[in-house]
This record gives sequence, structure tokens and C-alpha cells, in this order.
Amino acid sequence: MLGSTHGTLTTDSRRGRVVACGEQPAPAVHGRPAEPDDLDVSGRPLYCDVPDLDRLFRPESLAVIGASDAEGRPNTGITRRLVDWAGRTGARLHPVHPARPSVFGIPCVPSVADLPEQVDLAVLLVADPLPVIEELAGTKVKFAVVFASGFAETGEEGAVAQARLAAAVERSGLRLLGPNTNLNAFERFRDDLDGPAIALITQSGHQGRPVFALQELGVRLSHWAPTGNEADLTTADFLSYFAERPEVGVIAAYVEGIKDGRAFLLAADRAARRKVPVVAVKVGRTEAGARTAASHTGRLTGADAVVDAALRQYGVIRVDGLDELQDTATLLARARPPRADGVVVYSISGGTGAHVADLAAGAGLRLPVLSQARQAELHQWIPGYLSVANPVDSGGHPVGDERGRKIIDAILDDPSVGVLICPVTGPFPPLSDRLAQDLVDAAERTDKLVCVVWGSPVGTERAYREILLGSSRVVTFRTVANCVSAVRAHLDHHRFVTGYRSPFDEAPRTPSPSSRKARALLRPGQQLSEHAAKQLLRAYGIRVPREQLVTSAAAAVRAAGLVGYPVVMKASGARIAHKSELGLVRIGLTSASQVRDAYRELTDIARYEDIALDGVLVCQMVERGVEMVVGASHDELFGPTVTLGLGGVLVEVLRDTAVRVPPFGEEQVRRMCAELRGRALLDGVRGRPPADLDALVEVVLRVQRMALELGDELAELDVNPLMVLPRGQGAVALDALVVCR
Repeated sequence: MLGSTHGTLTTDSRRGRVVACGEQPAPAVHGRPAEPDDLDVSGRPLYCDVPDLDRLFRPESLAVIGASDAEGRPNTGITRRLVDWAGRTGARLHPVHPARPSVFGIPCVPSVADLPEQVDLAVLLVADPLPVIEELAGTKVKFAVVFASGFAETGEEGAVAQARLAAAVERSGLRLLGPNTNLNAFERFRDDLDGPAIALITQSGHQGRPVFALQELGVRLSHWAPTGNEADLTTADFLSYFAERPEVGVIAAYVEGIKDGRAFLLAADRAARRKVPVVAVKVGRTEAGARTAASHTGRLTGADAVVDAALRQYGVIRVDGLDELQDTATLLARARPPRADGVVVYSISGGTGAHVADLAAGAGLRLPVLSQARQAELHQWIPGYLSVANPVDSGGHPVGDERGRKIIDAILDDPSVGVLICPVTGPFPPLSDRLAQDLVDAAERTDKLVCVVWGSPVGTERAYREILLGSSRVVTFRTVANCVSAVRAHLDHHRFVTGYRSPFDEAPRTPSPSSRKARALLRPGQQLSEHAAKQLLRAYGIRVPREQLVTSAAAAVRAAGLVGYPVVMKASGARIAHKSELGLVRIGLTSASQVRDAYRELTDIARYEDIALDGVLVCQMVERGVEMVVGASHDELFGPTVTLGLGGVLVEVLRDTAVRVPPFGEEQVRRMCAELRGRALLDGVRGRPPADLDALVEVVLRVQRMALELGDELAELDVNPLMVLPRGQGAVALDALVVCR
């Protein structure tokens, strides 16, 4: 693990300090200078402040700059909505306009300097917000909202304008929402709903509409943060803030791009520490989506495989559709921590039950077979010829009388059951009304999760509109797929947060002695030879074969005798990336004559291909094991990344890899192994012994340390193949490629 000793690597202690989010620490945090221990060994922050955004969402006073009540003006509609909002919330509103004595009957002041009080929030309805931000700098206003577009979303010129705006905001001391944002933060939120709320973050206001509309179905929403271009306040800021709000049960987000990868992960880490689930649509799975998102918000979408892995590391639940975002967020807001992970499907139809059970099991949910005693109990009310093992088929008639509630209670009373899913493919009143009411009543008396899939396409039935949607305990879905994925997200989230330990607490803060040895080997802008790359691995305690670099056939023969036959011979040079493809490798050499011949062949090929060599490597031959690849690279968004996968010459064909963003510990490495399609090879197949998984984990952690300490100087590191030997025998790096930044 990161906090333990690896060869020459040192142990680091936890420091509970705080530093502002971002690539560079702020000069002072909580009134004290930022200290080195606030940063990891790569210079990135380990903690972030939680911004106090109370007065952004609930200002006591606000100024509307550019306010208008002229018919037909775009600003008029916005001003009217803000006036209505201030009236509902009791905020004091001050219109600002140089040529109007009043707006909507409210006295107007000509400029910011004439405001009658220090306001909490300034809403800028002007095309060029920069001069106004500079005016606001002296007023000590806490927050500003900029609606204007034409910034980073428009291209290079707009990005320059946004940079100027961001710099002015930083000088002013206020916090800015936008530009290119809207009025979503000032919508009408229902205050008659109870229970944990959904807090919503969207970079596109329109994409949040379906989640906001959940209020009409009885789901509570507390906040909506439309972040726009994020010149100042970002998705990460709102994640951190919402994670600390006691009323927030789940955070739902629509993310087009991430401004600062480390800040985002620190915010997600805060939510994980607080056990607050985060559900997110992250645009950019495809090239088309990534390109469109960049043009919309001017943000980096990030290489999607890295983004996906980073979200998974910190428990962010990634969904694809807005309907999934709605349904998953609703379930996570309403569900209590699971008492068991068993799922039972209960229906009035054997066909429906079998179909839903198949989908649930295929999604990875556990459907336990109910005990014989429980089945016997259920058969008191269900005919004996129907299956009640799981799924439970009632046959229909029992739901119309007192038997229906008894069946539901008996299922929920089973200690192996944590979730009940009841699919209703279509209404069949009055029985469906009775079934819905029984499910609602049962849900009120249990801590277990009760889910209903209402399959009717109409959606106007009393059982659905009045009974199911009127309950704050039952979670009702319109599709089986969304129900199954939401239940899986619920169970996965609670497994994740149970015993969660932040990797930032154990991240290394001081360079190891290995880094000093390694830096002496780096050559900026160049690719290292295999020999030099292996020296780099040795510096970090990663085992390599016995080998010698030679420059003559005679020396090769002597080296083979010292290394021990059989040997492998490889050309070594800084320009060689794929030796096998060029014929620059010879394996299984067992005699001096074979070694001499191989030396001449390798040097002849290099001469013919015009490849400069620093010599020929004579290497110990390592045969029995599983070929893996471990690599490190630099991601534009998150910085150093580490990859693990099946290795060998087919690595680019198989593409069976898992990736993580440092810092991470041993548990994450083992999860990386579990994600590989070829994971069974490590367990031993066709009579082969299990591989030394502990040694593989150790190598990945050492490569991670290398990536953290040298990541900004390494463009690419590939250990391929890493031969993982049978259990207890370790792992050996047979080849390595290092490209320096």
C-alpha cells in the first residue's frame, strides 16, 4: 500500500490539513500558509476546502445589473423571474440600470456604486461582464452570476475572453457562477416534500429538467447548480458543498467536462467519506460526444477510459441516460442502508417473474433461493403448484384479499432478503390497486427496499398516480432495466462506502531515495534503451532478469556463461520500440556457437535498418508464468495514470486492461485484476499453477510510486511483458519501454 515500505520507498504519515482545490495550492488556507505536507509527492493537493455557498443559493440581498421591464427585451423575462423569486424567499432585490428610475415598481439605482447596501449576490444581465466584475471588486459582494455566452464554448478567442474574466474574478475576491449559465439556481423548489433531497449539478441547464421535474412525482430537490463554463466555481466546488449539507441524500450531476481532475476527485472523495452517493451522466464516451461537449462548455472531456476508472475509484455511479439519472438518484435518496444484498422478485405471473429475475441476475444481483421453511410459509397462501423459491409467483388471485399483504410481509421478513422487486406489467383493477396499496403499507413498516416496476404505458392509473407515487418509501420505475441498474447501484454504493478509506490520507508526500537514482537515468525528450529502462525499474525495486550488455560476440559468450543457459539475446538501443517485429530478439539459445551467431545476426539487422545500438543484451530466460503489462502515462486531465493488463506481443490486439488514477492502494490493484477478462489466467488454468498475485500487486504499487514521483517527467512507461511466476516466486520485468517528456 502507499503508506507501507517498498524496498527503498519510505513510509509517510497522515496529516489532517486542508488546502484549496486546484493544481496549485492557495497561498493561505484557513488563515495559514499552505505547507508541503498539503501536497503529494507529485505536487498535487491532498485536501480541498468546502466553499461556503449558502449566500449564493439563499441570498438575503441581491442586485440585478442590467435589470429591465421593457416589453420584448430578453432581460425583462429574467428580471421578472428574479423579482418573483425574491418575493417568495424574502430576499431584498435592487435593480441596477443607468437610465431607469424603477423596474417593476422597484426603485432602480444607476450603478453598482450606488447600491444602498452590501449585497450577497450580483446577477449580471450584461453582454460584457468584465467591467462590472471590476466594479464589484470594491463592494465586497460575495457572489456573482454571469449569463452571457460567447466565451470558451465558442473557441480560442472566447477562451481568451474567459481567462480575462476568471483573472478579474480572482482579483475581486468574489465567487462567480458561469458564464454561459442560466436561472436554474433560482427555480421554485417545493417545500412540502420531506425525506433526503437530491442536489442537482448540471453544465447544461436543459439536461437537468427531467431531474427537476421529479418534484411533481413527490421527490424532494434542495438545490440546482447550473455551472455553465465554470470560469470560477466548478462542479467540484458544488460536489464538496452538497456533500456537507445535512438535507442532501444524493447528488445528481450532468457533466460535460471536468476543469481540474484532482479537484474533482477530492470532491468525490469528500462525498465518499460522508457516504453521500453521487450519480452522474458524464458526456464523452464517444468521439462525437466528446467533441460536442467541448464545443458546448469549453472543458476537457478527458480520455474516457481514464475518466470512467477515476469515477469508479471514488464511488461515483456513472449512468448514460437522463432517465437512469432520475431513477437511480431517486432510489438512492429514498433507500435506507441495505440489511442484506439478496433480491427477491415477486409477481402475479410466472413468465413476468422469470423474465425480471433473468435480467436481475444478468446484472449481477444476487437472487437467493428462499429456505424450505419460507417456501412452506408462502404456500399457505399460494397454490402448491406455483414456484415460490425466487422468483415468487402468486398466481394473481391472492393479491385481491388479505393473503396479498401476508405474502409481501413474509418475503420481507426473510433475513436473506434486502430488496423486493415487484413488476406489474399492466393494470388489472381492482386487484392492481390492492397490490399497490399492500406494497406501500408493507414498505412503511420495513427498512428494506421495496421497488415496483409499473409497466403500463399509460401512467394515468389510480394505482400508479395516487397510491405508488404518493408513497415516499416505495420506489417506482417505468422500466425493468432502470430498476435493476438502480438497485445494483444502491447495493454497490453501500459496499463501497462501508469501511471506505481515503487514498489521499495515505498518499506519499516526500520523495523516496529511489527517485533520486531514477532521475539520473532520465533523458528529457528521449526514449531510453531497454537496458536503461530496466535500470530505472531496478531503482524502484522491480525485479528484472539477470543480464549483461555486451558489444562483441566474445563478450556475449562470456556473458551467457555468467547468466546461465538457456539465454535470450536482444538488441538494445534508444530508438527501438518493437524489437520482435524487427527480428531483434533471439530466445532459447543453449550454446556458445548459437550466442555468437545471434550476436552477428542482431547487429547485422540493426545496421541494415539503420538503428543505433548501445549493445546487445544477454538475458536470463524466464519461461513459466503469466505475461502481464504494467504501464504509466500522463493524462491531460488527471496527471499520472497506471494501467494493468494482459501482456505479451498481443497486448494491442487483446486490449484487456484496467486503469487507475493515483493515489490508490492495494485493494484497488486487486480490483484492477478482477476487472480483466483474462483474470482466470492468474488463478491457474489447464493445470497451470496460480500466479503470484501478491507480487503482481507489489509491482503495480511500485510503478504507481514511480508515476507519482516521475510522472511529470515520464511520457510513457511500459513494462511488457511482466512475467508473473507461480505463487511465491515473484514477478520479473522481461522488457520495458520508457519515453521521457
